[in-house]
Amino acid sequence: MRALNISRPLSLLTGSLVAASLLASCGSGIDPSYSYRSPRFSTSAPLSHAKRDPDFLAYAVPESDLPNYPATLSAHYAVHGIDVSKYQGDIDWQQAKDSGVAFAFIKATEGGDAIDSKFQRNWEGARAAGIPHGAYHFVYWCRPPHEEIGNFKSIVPVEPDSLPPVLDVEATPTSKTCKRTLYREEVLADMRKMLEELERHYGKKPIIYSSVDFYQAILHSDALSEYPIWVRSTKYHPTVRYGSRKWTFWQYRSDGAVPGVPGAVDQNAFHGSHEQWEKWLKEQTQG
Repeated sequence: MRALNISRPLSLLTGSLVAASLLASCGSGIDPSYSYRSPRFSTSAPLSHAKRDPDFLAYAVPESDLPNYPATLSAHYAVHGIDVSKYQGDIDWQQAKDSGVAFAFIKATEGGDAIDSKFQRNWEGARAAGIPHGAYHFVYWCRPPHEEIGNFKSIVPVEPDSLPPVLDVEATPTSKTCKRTLYREEVLADMRKMLEELERHYGKKPIIYSSVDFYQAILHSDALSEYPIWVRSTKYHPTVRYGSRKWTFWQYRSDGAVPGVPGAVDQNAFHGSHEQWEKWLKEQTQG
């Protein structure tokens, strides 16, 4: 999945995620102070480095405890999978399964009309290899919710044995065509419309995929917590960035090497044991 490339160290704040992510909640439109280097969020807390890293990207644990929460803790989880798009090229899905890939999320659509060119090949390949698989939609914030989900529904089939659909929500500060500032209440309302339509159409509660900055700006304080969440955290265990929020999947690496997948690929862990995975999978794919 596309995500913000925040390579320099983030400014650290003490206190809770809630205090660190206070937000305004009115209006929308063009942000006159837009900079391609900063996520396009509205926040009532001043940014001391507005053109670099927003200060609301706070840690949820004391800085002194950070060494106790490396991303390598992902190795403690039993079930691992990948997420892919056209950028992974032609995947040998049987080889990927033989290497231990237990699930896959496949990019299907973006915005109101973009379709991933490898979706059909990947969907059929994962199915043929017997890998549990689901599709994700990358939100483009300048199209109405019904157009976004209409695009997804036009491509992704309703199949009882597929994983729940995923709504991929991230800031897109480098977009040349969408300069919308993301105001919390407005974005949550749009997300709810999309999530409800996905659930109505596919008969499964969809999963939210979130980057760190999006979570701490929009999804903090248990917003939309009735939906499972898939979190991105490639440096630390999710506890550091998402606090006590219960997660179902964790994207812990964006440059992984997996047999059968040309080049780098995102790697993910399921939050649970093999037995818990089988139980969860059965609950999602029966019908």
